[in-house]
Amino acid sequence: MSKRKQTHDMDVDDASEDEQTSALVDVNFDYYNVDATNDYHAIHRLVVQLLGPDAERIQTGPLTDAVATVAEESGVGSTVKTEEEESDPYAILTVLSCHNHPGLQGLIDYVLSKTSTDQGFHDTLSSLLQHYPQHHVGLVLSERLVNMPVQVMPPMYRMLSEEIDEAIEEGQAYSFTHYIFISRVYRLSPEEEEAMLVSQRNSKRYRSTSHLETKPSKDGIYGFHPEDEEIIQHATHTVTYAFTDAQPRDTESVGLDLAGRAMLVPAEKFKALVKKIEETYAVTESGQGA
Repeated sequence: MSKRKQTHDMDVDDASEDEQTSALVDVNFDYYNVDATNDYHAIHRLVVQLLGPDAERIQTGPLTDAVATVAEESGVGSTVKTEEEESDPYAILTVLSCHNHPGLQGLIDYVLSKTSTDQGFHDTLSSLLQHYPQHHVGLVLSERLVNMPVQVMPPMYRMLSEEIDEAIEEGQAYSFTHYIFISRVYRLSPEEEEAMLVSQRNSKRYRSTSHLETKPSKDGIYGFHPEDEEIIQHATHTVTYAFTDAQPRDTESVGLDLAGRAMLVPAEKFKALVKKIEETYAVTESGQGA
């Protein structure tokens, strides 16, 4: 049985002989607890998507096992589906302790290495990880298909916050002092930025959700997850890092220039972050953003 149901507009490609345009369709989204057996392969695909070209250097099998199994056993975390409970999830949000699950070690080591470009971030994270249980770091894993609307996230974050509180009351190890968020970004040239903004203004969605549309970036870096902007505002450290195994790019390269992002948020700011995400990306009666 689903935790919650919402209806949103979702972008789909409407291909014709002469052109390809974007159309909007109403889609029902159901929120479920994680099912380790049923959801494993879809969660693994989302994990690989999140880690981009570097996925192969991290043991994504054990990582997915840990994510799915711990989320199911603890009841902390949600998936989003558009059909029945047995269907594949289109999104996942959960949090796991960085200190108690061997399957996470490869990802933790990877993130720690990537923060080395920001010495303050690196030193802080290293110290936090070394001084457990005085400091307890939770790894927030959030990923969804690229055309999923950001409005699915406020209920997921609210439920995550509530489930963390319930887990703590039950004596589970979810009393964190810090949260580390992993996300994805892409870099655009000035020409690519202008083309994106023009396309955005011409989209069918723009008139109803223009306040949520992508704003020009000072450095040409854009997040796949709009809610990253709120996370950054609550974070003490943020770093954008290059993927180790990304193919070298030149003027003839096609596709987006991808990179990763890590953000460190103190636990005392987590509930304020959840509230801000709810306020910023709230769903109105029409199913659009507030």
